[in-house]
Order: sequence, then C-alpha cells, then structure tokens
Amino acid sequence: MRFSMISAGALSLLAFAAAPAVAQTTTLTIGTVNNSDMIRMQGLTPEFEKQHPNIKINWVTLEENILRQRVTTDIATKGGQFDIMTIGTYEVPIWAKNNWLAPLKFDDSYDVNDLLPPIKNALTYNDKLYAAPFYGESVMTLYRKDLFQKAGLTMPEHPTWDFIAKAAKATTDKSKGIYGICLRGKPGWGENMAFLGNMAREFGANYFDANWKPQFESEGWKKAVNLYVDLMTKYGPPGAASNGFNENLSLFGQGKCAMWIDATVAASFVTDPKQSQVPDKVGFAPAPCGVKDCPNKGENWLWAWSLAIPASSNKKDAAETFIAWATSKEYTDLVAKKDGWANVPPGTRTSLYKNDKYTSAAPFAKETLNAIQNADPAPTKDKPYYGLQFAAIPEFQGLGTAVGQQMAAALSGSKSVDAALKASQDQAERTMSRAGYGKK
Repeated sequence: MRFSMISAGALSLLAFAAAPAVAQTTTLTIGTVNNSDMIRMQGLTPEFEKQHPNIKINWVTLEENILRQRVTTDIATKGGQFDIMTIGTYEVPIWAKNNWLAPLKFDDSYDVNDLLPPIKNALTYNDKLYAAPFYGESVMTLYRKDLFQKAGLTMPEHPTWDFIAKAAKATTDKSKGIYGICLRGKPGWGENMAFLGNMAREFGANYFDANWKPQFESEGWKKAVNLYVDLMTKYGPPGAASNGFNENLSLFGQGKCAMWIDATVAASFVTDPKQSQVPDKVGFAPAPCGVKDCPNKGENWLWAWSLAIPASSNKKDAAETFIAWATSKEYTDLVAKKDGWANVPPGTRTSLYKNDKYTSAAPFAKETLNAIQNADPAPTKDKPYYGLQFAAIPEFQGLGTAVGQQMAAALSGSKSVDAALKASQDQAERTMSRAGYGKK
C-alpha cells in the first residue's frame, strides 16, 4: 500500500480552502445633519445592522453649515471620506450634472413611483434618481392658538405679512419671555438665506432677473428685509442673529414664540409632548404672502434632506442597501411603531398622506402636503434658475453665505438694511461677472 507524503504547510492550505468563507464586513461612513429626524435614524441603526450583519454604520453628525462645507469639499476633491452623504435639492442637479453622484437603482419593492412628484422631480436629473428623500419639506406658519385667542386674533386661511406684523405686536409679552415672532437669523445659504430668499419671493423678488443681474436692491428685497429686521428687532427674541432652525425649534418648544415661520418638518416636533411644552396649543397656516394677489402659489420653498452616493465610492452596493432601508415604507412603519405615527419622516411618499393612521395622528399633515404641492421651483420668464429659497448654480453656495452674513449684520444692528443690501448687490455682481453670467 502506498502513502502520499503531504507537508504540514500543504495540509494547512487544504484545510483553509475547505473552510467556509467568512463574510466580509463593510463599514459605511455617513455624513448627516444634526436634525431630529436624522438623530432618530441613528438611534434605529441597530435595526438595520441586525437585518444586514455584514454592514456596519459609522455616523458623522454635523451642524448644517459645517456639513455642507465638508461634503462639498469631499465630493469635489474625490476625498472619499463619506460613503453616503446627506444633501438636498440644491446639490442634486449640480452634482449629477458634474457626474459626482451615482444614480440609484432600486428594485420594484421600493416603489419609486410612490415618491411625491415635486420631491422626486427635484432629485432627478436626466430621468435618473440621484438621491433618495429621507424627509421632504416646504414652509408654513406655526402659531400659538392660545396666545392668538388671548389677543383676540384669528389666523386667516391665507395670512399676509401685514397680518403677521400686527399679530407679532399683539402677542409679544417680553415681561413673560414671550416673543411675537421667531425667524431664522443665523448666517448661511441654507439658514437665514433659505428664509429670506423665500420671503423676498413672497414680495415678488428674485435673486437674479432674466439676464442674471442680481436683484438685492430691488423693491421686493428692500420690503422683505426691512420688514424682517423691524419685526425681529421689536418682537423677536434676543440674539436672533445666532438662531437657526434648531435654535428656533427649541425656543418654540419652550413656549417662547407666538409665531414661527419655517420648515414644515418642525410641526411634528412642536406637537410632540416629549419634545414640546406646548404640544396641544399649536396651529398651522400657509406661509404669508407680501403681494396683493394672496393667496400666492409657487413661492413656497421646496427642500428634501436626501441620501446620495458619491460616484467615486467603491461601496455602492452596501450604500444603496442602506439608503433603500432608510427611505422605505418599512422604515416609516418602524418609526411609527417606536415613536408614533406623528413622528415619521414627512413629505416624501404619496401613500403616507393616504394613510388614515398618519393623517389622524398628524394635525399638520394636510398643511404640509399643500405647501409641498404648491411649491414650484422651476425657472420662469423672470427667473432663469431652478429654486426658490436658493438658486441652483454652483456660485450660489458661496454667494448665499456671503449675503447671509450681510443680512445677519443688518439684523444685529451693526449695519443698516440699505448698506447690507448694497454690499450684497456688489458682491453678487462681482461673482456673477467673474463667472460669465449674462454673457452666455
């Protein structure tokens, strides 16, 4: 009988080859904003990892202005710091055009056609979806029904800025720490300029005219910013030039604001007894208009914090798996089970607004849907760019932040409104001239 002589090393190799393959773990780094819905998503990450044991999530959570700077730098330089980025309706058309994003390809179970048309369209470029909406929003007026009743006021079905000014005066009681109106003041193209760009549009103004000439010294901008500064100086909280969305959310939840005009997504938090001291005292109305043909349509801002994959990523399959989970109907059901239907991410799917469980639990559902459906960011004959609270051109990010600093200076009183608008106009004209707009 013959015996084959096999070395110990060869035996080891044979044993290794026969052993079952160990699945490789993929770690995804996700850059996101420090808003409450995203923080909730992070808390539910173990549910995803339980379903997908070979994918681990590493969160990088940043304040809104810092997040925008970090993800923009990373994707423009192909830095590779993030596998998934939280971006919005401003970035998608620009970055998709630059081939910086990977198109998303979900299977039929995801039901792409269930996405609300305005939101889906905003995240689509050349008929391809480049980001999936985690939540969608427009703008609304949130107000204290009890304070309005005490002041003998009734919120109109379609409020005007004239009414808002009267109501702010009537509901202010600084001796009790109650301010008639809270509005964004923190500088940033997605902070105070998101609000002021929309407010200027409500007075008939744009960032640029049909020939790309900046419009910061137009009558609409002057009316909007003068009224904004006047209201916040007389009836707003102290230090308003430092308050962004999250700071005003906290103030309103503490019962310190009679009115707050801001993103519709705020509604679920100010009506949640776990997060608000006035959950049963909040009313909802459309954003105010400043021109005579009120109610206006098409001036509401439109935004969706969305998840996207850099085109340079080598983890696209795992990233797409997470995005599909986080923006799915099943995720909505998970949040409803954990925190109640009123707290699910709003503004993304048609089916949510046909769900009686949601609409009965969320008194703000109808107003939110109306605001989103009435938002029309498409270019018009007097507005050559896509967007309302922003202009979807690469130069706007830097320009919007520079103008936001001027507006914060006007609000804090370190500059007059006229001086701030002139400086904004000068800056914008230089930016647009260097970029060649108006010559194209």
